[in-house]
Amino acid sequence: LLQDHLRSNYALNLIWVRDVEGIFNAHKIASTRVQSKMFWVVDADAVIENDFNFDYIPDVYDEEVVHVWASRNPVNGLEYGYGGVKLFPTKLVSNATSWGLDFTTGLSSRFKSMPQVSCVTKFNTDSYSAWRSAFRECVKLTLNNDTESIERLASWLNAAGNEPFTADAVKGAEQGNKFALVNKDNLNELNKINDFNWLNEQYNKSK
Repeated sequence: LLQDHLRSNYALNLIWVRDVEGIFNAHKIASTRVQSKMFWVVDADAVIENDFNFDYIPDVYDEEVVHVWASRNPVNGLEYGYGGVKLFPTKLVSNATSWGLDFTTGLSSRFKSMPQVSCVTKFNTDSYSAWRSAFRECVKLTLNNDTESIERLASWLNAAGNEPFTADAVKGAEQGNKFALVNKDNLNELNKINDFNWLNEQYNKSK
């Protein structure tokens, strides 16, 4: 879908990063395959909106700013940066040494939230994917603990629509929330949310 969207509208170089273990390593690899100062990142589960254009050009003062466009969440109806299209500074990604809890917000001291909805994030393609995505995101929202994050967390926890695997997403949200509260002062434990082998083990235990 992304390839068709780009082919019909833009002269962009599409690079498919696959068969790489770990989301941090995938971003690092992507940074070595581009020739530009910044590069776009589109998650594999993102369905790009027809009216979203990859034509944004930051001015010279924003070339070290992480830009994140909103996405639409099919399970709870939220529209914010989770799962959205991103524009990363190539050098910052290339020089990064760890993912941290959230690479997008932690990579640079400067972060810009772009209001336009760029895509629908189809994270709920199966039980595990829905659970894992909700678990990871709700750990972050719980730790943020600001008004906006608290409201978004409530939407994850109380989703009750008819989208596939909504119940799995709610379960992941509940368990992610509890995990964050128990381990809020234990960074080593919190960092496990980016270990997909560990997440798979937790999901299997939760069934």
